[in-house]
Amino acid sequence: MTTPPEPAAVRRREWRVVPMLLPYLWEFRGRVFLALAFLVTAKLANVGVPLVLKEVVDALDPTIAVLAVPLALLVAYGVLRLSTTLFAELRDVVFVRVTQRAIRRIALTVFRHLHSLSLRFHLERQTGGMSRDIERGTRGISTLLSYMLFSIVPVILEFSLVALVLFAKFDWRFVAVTFVAVGLYILFTFTVSEWRMGIRRRANELDSKANTRAIDSLLNYETVKYFNNEEFEARRYDENLQKYESAAVQNEASLGLLNIGQSLIIAAAVTILMILAAQGVADRALTLGDLVLINGLLIQLYIPLNFLGMVYREIKQALIDMDRMFRLLEENREIEDRADALPLPDAPAMVRFERVDFSYDPQRRILHDVMFEVPAGSKVAVVGPSGSGKSTLARLLFRFYDVNAGRILVNGFDIRDLTQASLRGSIGIVPQDTVLFNDTIYYNIHYGRPEATHDEVIAAARAAHIHDFITSLPDGYDARVGERGLKLSGGEKQRVAIARAILKNPRILIFDEATSALDSRSEKAIQAELDRIAHGHTTLVIAHRLSTIMDADQILVMEHGHIVERGTHQALLAQGGLYAQMWMLQQQEDAERESKEAVAARVAVAV
Repeated sequence: MTTPPEPAAVRRREWRVVPMLLPYLWEFRGRVFLALAFLVTAKLANVGVPLVLKEVVDALDPTIAVLAVPLALLVAYGVLRLSTTLFAELRDVVFVRVTQRAIRRIALTVFRHLHSLSLRFHLERQTGGMSRDIERGTRGISTLLSYMLFSIVPVILEFSLVALVLFAKFDWRFVAVTFVAVGLYILFTFTVSEWRMGIRRRANELDSKANTRAIDSLLNYETVKYFNNEEFEARRYDENLQKYESAAVQNEASLGLLNIGQSLIIAAAVTILMILAAQGVADRALTLGDLVLINGLLIQLYIPLNFLGMVYREIKQALIDMDRMFRLLEENREIEDRADALPLPDAPAMVRFERVDFSYDPQRRILHDVMFEVPAGSKVAVVGPSGSGKSTLARLLFRFYDVNAGRILVNGFDIRDLTQASLRGSIGIVPQDTVLFNDTIYYNIHYGRPEATHDEVIAAARAAHIHDFITSLPDGYDARVGERGLKLSGGEKQRVAIARAILKNPRILIFDEATSALDSRSEKAIQAELDRIAHGHTTLVIAHRLSTIMDADQILVMEHGHIVERGTHQALLAQGGLYAQMWMLQQQEDAERESKEAVAARVAVAV
């Protein structure tokens, strides 16, 4: 089991995301500098407010001045008050594009990286937790940029300005009390916040786990219903929610402790300073305006300080959230284009497997010394029992994985020397398990070639024998197929997949049990169309029903990852081996099915 990282190492890892944001800030450096200029102006106006208020109070004090209305000072006071808000808002307006562009760029980078990762990563991922990590990470970018620039920097600036005023106008005691209080406040805040972050981190992990449980359950809605396990799923979800509830309660309790400690430090400091100021006024060393000035400065200083705990907390949380998202960018790309990778030249495609060994897990090899060739324009079928490695051939040809030994050639090029985009662009597949986007039927067919015209999409649907079904729907091609295409039957989904492959018009076609979800009548109609489509294309057919591959130029029979027989349909039957046994078994099954269908038809007519 992996040893969890030490807290110091965790903290260092969290802060590493800050340099990653600098390029996005530098891209809009003009806006950043303008926003900082507005920030400084707002803080200068903020500190100027109590200074002007002191002059107003002293001007109205009959003991030290002629009683008169200081209109100029009052106007200046109003202008400074307005400027504080005005420049703060202008700062936000100027900076918002910087924040949103950074979020957009980073989210796009993560999205592209996830699509570049291997199939192995996507088979092992937890979709709900990962989506929550990305959501929190992008939100964390906005939080970090806003608080780092517009909370931490202003507090430092305002503290510096207040310290200068105190140094210039009052004795060392005022400065000493202020500095000690601020130091204690920051130390207490950081110490308690670090402790709280462990609690918050655990709460986030439990939140992601609960979300993963919920998403997984909803994606398997039909399975839950099949086994009447609604309450079982609810209990499992509630178990995760209970753990999150406990962590969230502990998080809020620690927040209360933090707020009480901060308020105590601030109240003590303000009380001491007001006592010193009041004593100065009583001794006539200070004016009433000085008392108002000290009170105003301290209030303006401690109000942002009062939010320091929250700001630090949010910054740390943003760093944690961003770190979880950036860790996705560190996931190793198992399959990458070589620096000198070439595009696959335009020519009829010939595929060759040379002594290929492959295993998903080192403990269990799937393919053993597999050798065969699919000449350009020919049709090769692969059959065999479930688990014999048939579908793995298609995954390796698509280069979802790299072979452990041997090589796969397309037109004499090792596919590891070709760009993935050109290789996959030349291959079209109709998979056994068709998963559709939660969009319209038109979108799902059009996805095969996004630049295709409307007429080409309709032609592909007609070729796949699904056009009439689509037009019979109330919304026609605009009918939505639901999550993963659940609103369509298995056969309808498969015909959409066939239409999508037809539209792509690739040089190499792979039919991975493409008619497995169709009834006998539909299968015959679709099979005739697939044969027409395959004509002139290099075609690899992974088949379960042997009747669909009788016309193949060569049939490969696989068992336990080995090719145990090869030849034409007639030659393999004559051998009397595994293929002949499979053929006889399927013929019996087909005869029984046809008999049952005939009986059912007679009963229906009689009724």
